[in-house]
Amino acid sequence: MEQLSAGSKLDQAFEKLAEEKSISFELDLDTDPRSLKALDASSDPEPGEELTDEVAGLLSDMKFSVTVQSKKPIAESGEKDYVGMALKISNKDGDLTEYRVIGDYTYLRSDVNALGKAMGFPVPSVKDLPPEAGGLKKVLEGEWVKIDTKEMAKTSAEMGAESGAEPEPEPTLDAKTQKRLLEALRGTIAREVDFKTADDKDGSEHITATAPFRTLVTEFLGEIRPLAKHLPPGMELPTDKDLKDAPNAKVTADFTLKGGELTQVSVDLAKLAENAKVKKLGLVVRMRDGRTPKAPAGATELSMDEILGGFGAAMMDAEGFLEDEEGFLEEAA
Repeated sequence: MEQLSAGSKLDQAFEKLAEEKSISFELDLDTDPRSLKALDASSDPEPGEELTDEVAGLLSDMKFSVTVQSKKPIAESGEKDYVGMALKISNKDGDLTEYRVIGDYTYLRSDVNALGKAMGFPVPSVKDLPPEAGGLKKVLEGEWVKIDTKEMAKTSAEMGAESGAEPEPEPTLDAKTQKRLLEALRGTIAREVDFKTADDKDGSEHITATAPFRTLVTEFLGEIRPLAKHLPPGMELPTDKDLKDAPNAKVTADFTLKGGELTQVSVDLAKLAENAKVKKLGLVVRMRDGRTPKAPAGATELSMDEILGGFGAAMMDAEGFLEDEEGFLEEAA
C-alpha cells in the first residue's frame, strides 16, 4: 500500500508540473573538490589533462538556475512552443555566466576573467581586440550582448559539418514522443523502484525512491526501444551489452512534497562512482515559482563574424606573445 500511495503522490506532483507553462528550478552539485578529483583520477585521464584544483573548486561550488516558458503546458509542448529560456551559472562569489533565449535573440553575459582564471585559459584584454570588433569589449567587460539565434545556430552547424556538407537540422522531439517516453519511465519506476514515505515537522512529506542503477536504466531502455524510430537523428540508444559494465549499486532519490507539489529532489550518486575516495557526489534540484524570462535592456548586438573574427584575432595575438616570450627564454638559456 505504501508503494502505491507514494508512487501515486509522485505521479500527481509531476503531473502538476507538466500542466504548468513556466517552470523554474535551481540545480546544485552536492559534492566537494576532493571527490571530484578522485572521480576524475578513476577515469585515467591523459597526462596534463587531470582535473586541476581550480576547476574542481569551481565545479563543486556551482549552482544552475533554469527557467523554461512555453505557450502550452510543458507536457504538450514541442520545440516551437517554447517562447523563453534562461540559464544562470553562479558560485559563492557571484554570477559566472548567464544565457537567455527570447524571441529572435540569444542574450549572453559572463565574468570572463573569473572563468578564464578558474579554467586555466588566457583571456584577451580589451586592448587586444581589433578596431572592427569593438562590440566584443562589452563581452570582456561582463556586459549583456545579443546574437541572432538563427544566425548562431547556422554558424555552429556549418562549423561542425564537413567541408561542402549541408548542415543537418537541429534534432527535435515532438510532444507525442515526449509523452510516450514519460509513460515508459513511469511504468519502469512502478516496477523497479522501492518507495518509502516520512513526514517533516514543517508539514512537508519526504518520499525516498531506491533502485539498482543498471537494472533501472536497462529496463527503461527496453521500454523505449520501440520508439527509437521517432527519436531525432543522432539519439542512438545504448544496447544491453553497452550497459553490462554499468554499476548496479542502489541509488536513492529523495523527493520533498508540500501541499502535493514537488519542491525538491536530491539524488546521492556516490555509490555509482565505485571509488571509496568519492565521499560526496550528488545533485539537488529545488523548484521555484515559474518566472517569465525577460530580454535585458541595453544589450549590444553582435554578429557571428564579429565574434569569430574579433576573438580569433585577439587569441592569435595572445598566442603570438606567448610564443615570442618562450623563444626569448630559450635563447637566454
